Amino acid sequence: MTNTLTTAPLPALLDRLFRQAAAATSPAIAAMSSEERERLMLSKTDYQEFYSRAKDLWLPVSRDTGTLLYLLARSAKARSIVEFGTSFGISTLHLAAALRDNGGGRLITSEFEPTKAEKARDHLIEGGLSDLVEIREGDALQTLAFDLPESVDLLLLDGAKALYADVLQLVEARLRPGALIIADNADYCPQYLAHVRSPGSGYLSVPFAGDVELSMRLG
Repeated sequence: MTNTLTTAPLPALLDRLFRQAAAATSPAIAAMSSEERERLMLSKTDYQEFYSRAKDLWLPVSRDTGTLLYLLARSAKARSIVEFGTSFGISTLHLAAALRDNGGGRLITSEFEPTKAEKARDHLIEGGLSDLVEIREGDALQTLAFDLPESVDLLLLDGAKALYADVLQLVEARLRPGALIIADNADYCPQYLAHVRSPGSGYLSVPFAGDVELSMRLG
């Protein structure tokens, strides 16, 4: 069976990107106190300031979470994926690889910082997966508010933490029964967690691997 994730050129590309992510620094973010950084990250009004300052910060999923994304998308036979938070495209590459191995499909992803979106496009081209991905630049509350697929198989939340619940609300009506929602760093998102874990919310949800919340849309 074809496995794009472990077939050239993707393994070497991902190894390089993970190394770059581990070595990257962001002077603007390093200059902040931990309190200021967390305040901006979790603010529904100031999150754009944080991500503007963090344009050099990679903010990738971990290697294990990347593999988990591929596994979940494959097992769900996903053909339609929405991603909130492209960054430099590491998670996007894992999801697009799953689409390729599922026979094709469409991945719509949103990135606030234009320079990150440009780099992500370069990485997708290098990985041979750009034909499967549409990167929408700008605030996800606007870019994901229109022209979504009628049925979405998988949603990844990995952008501004304060917006997880809002982005879910944008996509919610398009999530098919059984669709998977993966929220990275969900421990920063109490409002989101309260919603997906609430009885009667329409979701079955469980914490996974420490800071990932895995949810399924019920029928």
